[in-house]
Amino acid sequence: MAKALLGYVGGSDPRLLAEMRRLQQRVQDLESELVRIQAENDELTAAASPDRIMESIDAHQAEPALT
Repeated sequence: MAKALLGYVGGSDPRLLAEMRRLQQRVQDLESELVRIQAENDELTAAASPDRIMESIDAHQAEPALT
Protein backbone atom coordinates (compact mmCIF):
# COMPACT_ATOMS: atom_id res chain seq x y z
CA MET A 1 0.00 0.00 0.00
CA ALA A 2 2.84 2.43 0.83
CA LYS A 3 4.41 1.86 -2.57
CA ALA A 4 1.09 2.54 -4.27
CA LEU A 5 0.66 5.78 -2.32
CA LEU A 6 4.21 6.88 -3.03
CA GLY A 7 3.72 6.27 -6.73
CA TYR A 8 0.38 8.06 -6.67
CA VAL A 9 1.68 11.08 -4.78
CA GLY A 10 4.60 11.41 -7.15
CA GLY A 11 7.59 9.42 -6.05
CA SER A 12 10.96 9.97 -7.63
CA ASP A 13 10.49 9.20 -11.32
CA PRO A 14 13.98 8.91 -12.87
CA ARG A 15 12.85 10.63 -16.08
CA LEU A 16 11.41 13.54 -14.12
CA LEU A 17 14.58 13.88 -12.05
CA ALA A 18 16.77 13.80 -15.16
CA GLU A 19 14.61 16.45 -16.83
CA MET A 20 14.76 18.62 -13.71
CA ARG A 21 18.57 18.32 -13.60
CA ARG A 22 18.78 19.20 -17.30
CA LEU A 23 16.57 22.25 -16.81
CA GLN A 24 18.53 23.41 -13.75
CA GLN A 25 21.75 23.17 -15.77
CA ARG A 26 20.16 25.12 -18.62
CA VAL A 27 19.08 27.86 -16.19
CA GLN A 28 22.62 28.07 -14.80
CA ASP A 29 24.05 28.29 -18.32
CA LEU A 30 21.63 31.06 -19.25
CA GLU A 31 22.35 32.99 -16.04
CA SER A 32 26.10 32.87 -16.66
CA GLU A 33 25.58 33.96 -20.28
CA LEU A 34 23.43 36.86 -19.04
CA VAL A 35 26.18 38.00 -16.66
CA ARG A 36 28.74 37.81 -19.48
CA ILE A 37 26.54 39.77 -21.89
CA GLN A 38 25.76 42.42 -19.26
CA ALA A 39 29.47 42.91 -18.61
CA GLU A 40 30.13 43.19 -22.34
CA ASN A 41 27.28 45.69 -22.66
CA ASP A 42 28.70 47.77 -19.80
CA GLU A 43 32.10 47.86 -21.54
CA LEU A 44 30.54 48.93 -24.83
CA THR A 45 28.45 51.60 -23.10
CA ALA A 46 31.53 53.00 -21.39
CA ALA A 47 33.46 52.98 -24.66
CA ALA A 48 30.66 54.85 -26.44
CA SER A 49 30.40 57.67 -23.92
CA PRO A 50 30.49 61.18 -25.48
CA ASP A 51 33.79 62.01 -23.74
CA ARG A 52 35.50 58.98 -25.24
CA ILE A 53 34.12 59.73 -28.70
CA MET A 54 35.44 63.29 -28.58
CA GLU A 55 38.85 62.02 -27.43
CA SER A 56 39.01 59.69 -30.42
CA ILE A 57 38.65 62.58 -32.90
CA ASP A 58 42.03 63.86 -33.98
CA ALA A 59 41.59 67.55 -34.79
CA HIS A 60 44.96 67.68 -36.56
CA GLN A 61 43.89 65.02 -39.04
CA ALA A 62 40.43 66.46 -39.64
CA GLU A 63 39.59 67.57 -43.16
CA PRO A 64 38.37 71.12 -43.77
CA ALA A 65 34.65 71.61 -44.14
CA LEU A 66 33.34 72.23 -47.61
CA THR A 67 31.53 75.51 -48.08
